[in-house]
Amino acid sequence: MGTQNQESLFYDYVRRLEHHRQGREMMHLHLSKLRPFNRREHHIRVAADAFEGLVKELFGQLFVLHNSDIVFIFKMEAMGQVEQALEKVKFLFGDDPLLSEEEVDGHGFTSWFDVETEYDQIVAMARDLVDAQNKAGSLTGPSHDVKANLLAKQEEGEKLTPRTLDRLVEALKAADLTNMVRRQYVCKVEGAQNVPNPYFSELFISISDLRDTLLPGSNLTSSPWLFQHLTETLDRRVLSLLSKTEDRDITGDISINLNVATLLSPEFLKFDENVIAAMRGNIVLELQQLDVFSDLNAYLFAREFVKQRGYRICIDGVNYKTLPFIDRERLEADLIKLIWHPDILLGGHDLTDRVKRHIMLTGPARVILSRCDTEESVEFGREIGIELYQGRHVEALIAEENRRKSMRVLKKRAAAHEKQSGHKKSLSKRT
Repeated sequence: MGTQNQESLFYDYVRRLEHHRQGREMMHLHLSKLRPFNRREHHIRVAADAFEGLVKELFGQLFVLHNSDIVFIFKMEAMGQVEQALEKVKFLFGDDPLLSEEEVDGHGFTSWFDVETEYDQIVAMARDLVDAQNKAGSLTGPSHDVKANLLAKQEEGEKLTPRTLDRLVEALKAADLTNMVRRQYVCKVEGAQNVPNPYFSELFISISDLRDTLLPGSNLTSSPWLFQHLTETLDRRVLSLLSKTEDRDITGDISINLNVATLLSPEFLKFDENVIAAMRGNIVLELQQLDVFSDLNAYLFAREFVKQRGYRICIDGVNYKTLPFIDRERLEADLIKLIWHPDILLGGHDLTDRVKRHIMLTGPARVILSRCDTEESVEFGREIGIELYQGRHVEALIAEENRRKSMRVLKKRAAAHEKQSGHKKSLSKRT
């Protein structure tokens, strides 16, 4: 990219098109309007990669702007391929409200321009982008930090910078993370009383505790690509923690969230060496759907290795919109984690029936319904044969079941104490 930023390159390219406007179209993807959790650096990279083949074939030119928006100017003859690439991108962000809005009113996520008839409008847009970028650059320093600064303004707390990240990574090497490990259970919910029976527990590091302990007042998610680097560092620490099999807090069937890249790292090989062979079957490796599809070859390679070693794989982050595109059997995943959303019931009978059909095709026994914060989510799942659940409502069921168990124990103790007291009284009378 040289010393020019993408806005300047976009402007220069548009100016050069002045006498070559005919038969060209421009598509503007408003990724900046997506929710923060959907516009991390790897999301933007995957979205841009969808059009990379068209760029290599000289059908068009791609620009990724400082605010994460993507602009693609292309020859009309490639419209079919562009629409296919766009569908892939929409699939990645299917759970974002922006996509739902677009389905209703026809705009929001994408804007289309005819280069020939709307050329002046495109030039004006490009010029405004350059002016805004120059202004931002003069306020915040080098251009490569602009995106991080703009994103950081949208979050609370002090932004994460490369320097603070280095400090944090260094601190993580010596930090005791044991107290920051959180556990959330995936349960079978059985019987008329919805009794939760733990199947395995997901172990994860509490980001808020990590921040409060190591970098109070900072916002660790303010810079998506730096946060991604942080998660890879956390992957290594979690693996190191789990390698210590004598730790009683991490026994039993467990799941851990890892990046696909981590499965191919020396740290995972070292972790694998330290894990007792019999324990591997008790470990579920949760991989994000987006991470899997961003480099399918890497996933397939990693999958072969971990499956041969005995680990189970769960594809995480699947929602009701992306479920139809996930072929669990072809991916050879043991489980799919489907995010519950009230729309599944509120979207009408057609949507509900469609979701049920795809769950049946995936295999209800292979689906974990996650983010179950209400009773209706579990009721929906049980109706179609889903056995595994995770979420606040499940945690509440566990707490209630523990309370019932405690009450039963107290009653038994009280009964035993009363019986013993009665026995002592009868003995004293005899004497």
